[in-house]
Amino acid sequence: MKDTLDSSAAVARAQEKKAPEAEPPAGGAPNTLVEHDGFTNRKLIRPSLQNRPERSLPRPPRGPEAGERSVGAPERGERPGSPAKKSAPPEQTHAENFYYQKQIQAKTPMVIVLNDGEEIRGVIEWYDRNCIKVNRTGSLPNLLIYKPSIKYLFKESESKR
Repeated sequence: MKDTLDSSAAVARAQEKKAPEAEPPAGGAPNTLVEHDGFTNRKLIRPSLQNRPERSLPRPPRGPEAGERSVGAPERGERPGSPAKKSAPPEQTHAENFYYQKQIQAKTPMVIVLNDGEEIRGVIEWYDRNCIKVNRTGSLPNLLIYKPSIKYLFKESESKR
């Protein structure tokens, strides 16, 4: 293609040299297009690619037809930037910590049933990730109980029903 453009431009230049210059029109401005034997001299304008501004965002890929939806396109009402799948739930919901905190603040008497079936009655004083501290009433000693050894626990008022 380039060779074709170059050869046609060379032919046009050769014909310009052979033919005499046309007289400028009456307005005084020179005529930029000169016709010689059916050819028109046209200046080839090529855009400078170096001065072209870069695109900030790439265009989305087009489907076979503009009206078709792609398979992974979001449904109506969905956010365009949101992921298609729901994210996994968090590993810890902190519900256990919230329950302990509530019982500590209210100083609720609790019953803690251990894995071997033993019941421990008392008020939870504090807790951490691995254990809870239970204050027992009377002359019984306070206990530090590891959470893995707890089968379940409940409020003492619920056992009297």
